[in-house]
Amino acid sequence: MNTSELIRSRRSVRTFDGRSIEPDITENILEYAKNAENPYGIPIEWKILNSEKDRVSSPVIVGTDTFIAGKMKRIPHAEEAFGYSFEKVVLFALSLGIGTTWIAGTMPRSAFEKAMNLGADEVMPCMSPLGYIAKKMSVRETMMRNGIKADTRFDFSALFFDGSFDNTLQPGNMRDLKLPLELVRLSPSAVNKQPWRVVVDGEKVHFYEKRSKGYVTNGWDTQKIDMGIAICHFVCGLDELNIKASMTVSDPCIACPAETNYIATFTIQ
Repeated sequence: MNTSELIRSRRSVRTFDGRSIEPDITENILEYAKNAENPYGIPIEWKILNSEKDRVSSPVIVGTDTFIAGKMKRIPHAEEAFGYSFEKVVLFALSLGIGTTWIAGTMPRSAFEKAMNLGADEVMPCMSPLGYIAKKMSVRETMMRNGIKADTRFDFSALFFDGSFDNTLQPGNMRDLKLPLELVRLSPSAVNKQPWRVVVDGEKVHFYEKRSKGYVTNGWDTQKIDMGIAICHFVCGLDELNIKASMTVSDPCIACPAETNYIATFTIQ
């Protein structure tokens, strides 16, 4: 499958079939993660963890004892960089037949941070189990997915705008961006809040975060990780169409709705 097909087919997996992953597959995933770049150039240190060896687990995961986690310095744009790189790893794992899910809150964080040897100036934003997808979801997983309406996404009209937030982006004005924007719309996010908003302004595409309450702790904004995922999907769509673009962080000062903050701009070349 190409990247857009992987994005369309992927779902969060919390129920695995119990089979152990072959060592060469975990090694491939780890090697890919170590080379997964992000537009911010922020390095991430990755580890494959094992339940027995590293004493880690998650109460919402069934059928696997393997996890991948990353840590990084707590610096500006770390959230977006982590979301971007980790989503690339997640999609690569799926290309090998391995299921994943982003986990931040529903894990014993202290155990994972100890296993990652987390430094005082570092953060371990999320981790994911790795495993072969079970044929049937657990009752708990089904209830969790139903609770957050995991299979639904906002309409284009709620997410994408033309020149300003006053004008909904119409299909005729999307030019070659329909696929990249659709992949943004399909991005996963914490509790399916879908915080990304995009303003298409000529050759420039501005990304904004629509904040929800409760996602910023000690200056760390979890929803910016979701923004990194959305940016990753956008770049995947551009790459698939061979569209060149450069990313900058330079606020165009477009009037924004309440609790909406500028993130980044892509200039289509």
